[in-house]
Amino acid sequence: MQKISFASDHAGYELKQQLIKYVIEKGYEIEDFGTHSEESCDYPDYAHPAALAVEKGDCDFGIAMCGSGEGMQMTLNKHQGIRAGLCWIPEVATLTRQHNNANFLVLPARFISYDEATKIVDAYLTAEFEGGRHQRRIDKIPVK
Repeated sequence: MQKISFASDHAGYELKQQLIKYVIEKGYEIEDFGTHSEESCDYPDYAHPAALAVEKGDCDFGIAMCGSGEGMQMTLNKHQGIRAGLCWIPEVATLTRQHNNANFLVLPARFISYDEATKIVDAYLTAEFEGGRHQRRIDKIPVK
């Protein structure tokens, strides 16, 4: 059973709670790194622990969200072992997994509905990395 690392700030809290229930119903385990309320907070406080869990292998991949998704994506991508893709439609979620082997899906919570979010999550969860020429490109991402 795969385990998903979840993180959000206050703007993504409600969507995170809904998506956690959604993926549990699909048979995934989760680890929720917060936030745990709609009280104003700073997204890096939750993004960094969630990213570390994926980097260390404690979680298989992650799903994160904030208002625009940008702050969460920027923070997650500071980690050398993370490839976080900001996705606002299912087709982008599929491609970020197929071509970039993204290990974090980031959602713009203030700009998508719950129904749109579930379609994006489903696209991300069912897509598979294609490897080949894409692996060569991914190997060039980390700063050494």
